[in-house]
Amino acid sequence: MQRRSILLLGVSLALMLGAAVSAPASQIVWSGLVIANNVAQPEPVPPELNRIEETLKELFGYNQFKVIGQSRKTLVTGSEDWLASSKYFSLHVDSKEGNAAGYFLNLKLFQEKNLLLETDAKLSKASPLVIRGPQVGDGQLLLLLVVQ
Repeated sequence: MQRRSILLLGVSLALMLGAAVSAPASQIVWSGLVIANNVAQPEPVPPELNRIEETLKELFGYNQFKVIGQSRKTLVTGSEDWLASSKYFSLHVDSKEGNAAGYFLNLKLFQEKNLLLETDAKLSKASPLVIRGPQVGDGQLLLLLVVQ
């Protein structure tokens, strides 16, 4: 009987330790609304985009990137929601679940109160999520999400 109790205690302890090891750590996700355009004298890239500046230039062909709205959200459970907004645009992000590879998201882009885009996407912890939005003036709206 004592041997069985010790065995059950050992199994319970192993399960608890396994759950503790596999529980995801909190991570910060930066979400940004960015206007990309070409200008004669580009301003320095915002610090949030330093890591991906060259990729953005190669992908979209623009030489300037201005953050017009942003949000930082600490994800604890992987099932949070948040909003990045600017004067005219807002990006509502609803994280459905997370795993070791990333997060499954529902994204809604609004221009004022009009829904422009709704899509599901996966945000990888290894690379940013970049979505080309509508033309805005002489530039392009970009939606960026980065696990920091």
